[in-house]
Amino acid sequence: MCLAIPGQIVQLLPGNSDQLALVDVVGVKRRINIGLLEEGGAKVGDWVLIHVGFAMSVVDEREAAEALSMLEMMGKTFTDELQAVAESSIP
Repeated sequence: MCLAIPGQIVQLLPGNSDQLALVDVVGVKRRINIGLLEEGGAKVGDWVLIHVGFAMSVVDEREAAEALSMLEMMGKTFTDELQAVAESSIP
Protein backbone atom coordinates (compact mmCIF):
# COMPACT_ATOMS: atom_id res chain seq x y z
CA MET A 1 0.00 0.00 0.00
CA CYS A 2 1.34 3.43 -0.90
CA LEU A 3 0.34 6.48 1.08
CA ALA A 4 1.10 10.16 0.94
CA ILE A 5 3.14 11.27 3.92
CA PRO A 6 3.41 14.86 5.16
CA GLY A 7 6.74 16.66 5.28
CA GLN A 8 7.80 20.23 5.93
CA ILE A 9 9.89 22.10 3.39
CA VAL A 10 13.14 23.22 5.00
CA GLN A 11 14.95 24.45 1.87
CA LEU A 12 14.21 25.14 -1.79
CA LEU A 13 17.10 23.74 -3.80
CA PRO A 14 18.53 25.76 -6.69
CA GLY A 15 18.93 24.28 -10.16
CA ASN A 16 16.83 21.63 -11.90
CA SER A 17 14.36 24.37 -12.86
CA ASP A 18 13.89 25.03 -9.13
CA GLN A 19 11.66 22.00 -8.81
CA LEU A 20 13.50 20.36 -5.90
CA ALA A 21 13.11 20.96 -2.18
CA LEU A 22 14.58 19.50 0.97
CA VAL A 23 11.83 18.31 3.32
CA ASP A 24 11.77 17.01 6.86
CA VAL A 25 9.58 13.96 7.41
CA VAL A 26 9.61 13.20 11.15
CA GLY A 27 13.34 13.90 11.36
CA VAL A 28 14.34 12.34 8.02
CA LYS A 29 15.46 14.92 5.47
CA ARG A 30 15.00 14.06 1.79
CA ARG A 31 15.01 15.82 -1.55
CA ILE A 32 11.64 15.81 -3.27
CA ASN A 33 10.26 17.15 -6.51
CA ILE A 34 7.80 20.03 -6.09
CA GLY A 35 7.17 20.44 -9.83
CA LEU A 36 3.62 19.07 -9.62
CA LEU A 37 2.53 21.92 -7.33
CA GLU A 38 1.11 25.09 -8.79
CA GLU A 39 3.82 27.54 -9.82
CA GLY A 40 5.04 29.44 -6.78
CA GLY A 41 2.95 27.14 -4.62
CA ALA A 42 5.65 26.00 -2.20
CA LYS A 43 7.92 27.90 0.15
CA VAL A 44 10.15 27.14 3.12
CA GLY A 45 7.97 26.21 6.09
CA ASP A 46 5.11 24.82 4.01
CA TRP A 47 3.80 21.33 4.70
CA VAL A 48 3.31 19.09 1.67
CA LEU A 49 1.90 15.61 1.10
CA ILE A 50 4.60 13.45 -0.52
CA HIS A 51 4.08 10.34 -2.63
CA VAL A 52 7.03 8.49 -4.22
CA GLY A 53 9.28 11.53 -4.04
CA PHE A 54 6.80 14.08 -5.38
CA ALA A 55 4.91 16.76 -3.46
CA MET A 56 1.28 16.25 -4.42
CA SER A 57 -0.29 19.16 -2.53
CA VAL A 58 0.35 21.82 0.08
CA VAL A 59 -1.50 21.26 3.38
CA ASP A 60 -1.70 23.25 6.58
CA GLU A 61 0.10 22.20 9.76
CA ARG A 62 -3.10 20.83 11.33
CA GLU A 63 -3.78 18.58 8.34
CA ALA A 64 -0.16 17.40 8.38
CA ALA A 65 -0.37 16.55 12.10
CA GLU A 66 -3.64 14.66 11.58
CA ALA A 67 -2.16 12.68 8.69
CA LEU A 68 0.93 11.77 10.74
CA SER A 69 -1.27 10.72 13.65
CA MET A 70 -3.37 8.48 11.40
CA LEU A 71 -0.23 6.94 9.88
CA GLU A 72 1.20 6.25 13.34
CA MET A 73 -2.02 4.45 14.27
CA MET A 74 -1.59 2.25 11.21
CA GLY A 75 1.65 0.85 12.66
CA LYS A 76 3.57 -1.18 10.11
CA THR A 77 2.20 0.72 7.13
CA PHE A 78 3.57 3.93 8.66
CA THR A 79 6.93 2.29 9.34
CA ASP A 80 7.06 0.96 5.77
CA GLU A 81 6.25 4.39 4.36
CA LEU A 82 8.97 6.04 6.46
CA GLN A 83 11.41 3.39 5.26
CA ALA A 84 10.45 4.14 1.66
CA VAL A 85 11.06 7.86 2.26
CA ALA A 86 14.43 7.14 3.85
CA GLU A 87 15.48 4.95 0.91
CA SER A 88 14.22 7.26 -1.82
CA SER A 89 16.35 9.88 -3.46
CA ILE A 90 15.89 12.24 -6.34
CA PRO A 91 19.24 12.97 -8.02
